[in-house]
Amino acid sequence: MSDTGIGIVGCGVISGVYLANIPRLPGLALRAVCDLSPDAARAAAEAHGVEALSLDDMLARDDIDIVVNLTTPAAHASVGRRVIEAGRHLYHEKPLCASLAEARELTRLAEAGGLRVGCAPDTVLGGGYRAARAALDEGRIGRPLGGTATMMVAGHERWHPAPDFYYARAGGGPLMDMGPYYLTALVHLLGPVREVVALSARPRAERRIAAGPRAGESVSVEVDTHLAGALSFEGGALVQIAMSFDVAAHWHAPIEIHGTEGSAKLPDPNRFDGTVELSGGDTLDAVDFPCGAGNWRGLGLCEMAAAIREGRPHRADAAIALHVLETIEALHEAARTGRSVAVESRCDRPEPMPAKETT
Repeated sequence: MSDTGIGIVGCGVISGVYLANIPRLPGLALRAVCDLSPDAARAAAEAHGVEALSLDDMLARDDIDIVVNLTTPAAHASVGRRVIEAGRHLYHEKPLCASLAEARELTRLAEAGGLRVGCAPDTVLGGGYRAARAALDEGRIGRPLGGTATMMVAGHERWHPAPDFYYARAGGGPLMDMGPYYLTALVHLLGPVREVVALSARPRAERRIAAGPRAGESVSVEVDTHLAGALSFEGGALVQIAMSFDVAAHWHAPIEIHGTEGSAKLPDPNRFDGTVELSGGDTLDAVDFPCGAGNWRGLGLCEMAAAIREGRPHRADAAIALHVLETIEALHEAARTGRSVAVESRCDRPEPMPAKETT
């Protein structure tokens, strides 16, 4: 069977790792790239030996099966809709869309057209969280009771040359940016969220860019940048969550899960590797897969392409991405209103990835 043809829309910072990984992942063939900036598209195309096309021309190609949308969150819905209407499968960088309403409409269109929608993060399919999933499923800490999820940094303006979208009203803030990694990992481990509470704050009205050609420019902050909340999972676990662009340093683990018989300290869900530490002193190294260690963004795309060829569900699916996005919106609403907010959607925990396979 021939490889699955891939087109990429958006040649910004995150595209580099996808462009490098897609030719190395089994069953994928990178065909073309597209960007609002013709110079950015040409540079990416020349570096990776593919064509730079307009979106219309990309969608007219019959050798492109899945389009990977790496645009900013505010453009996810409009670009995704064009891909679906052209009869192509769609894989999005996180979050699925800038709003839950947009995401629901996009997935409705895909279902009506018999098309797949996949969505990052796929880090949860990597070796570190395969080990974590195995530890919980094997009962190494007993029944999960609670935990913590912590992502606190000083802000992406320190390194990103164009950080405006991180602070924009549509799709901005630490929860929309980094929350999908943590929430997706928790859903894979604990199942769906049923209710949330939260408080949030916006300590600064502007951020100053520190890197790149716009260094010294100020960016307006349109969203709250520090959130503290709690998640009640359908299975009974209660998890505290902290997401911030306002913290210079901290000593918290990215994720900890506490159970009736012990606790587990889990690796960074923004990575594919890492070690699981258990309270009894045992450690579980990342489960191997053929690609080896490293940043393998695109693994979820690879698994999705294989699932399409084999006629089975894919793991980085729209149902999880929708549930995570609803949980994010619920946390924001809880912080705004001061009330607990129910999460109505449900999703299944996907089957764990086979220990030494990527597809």
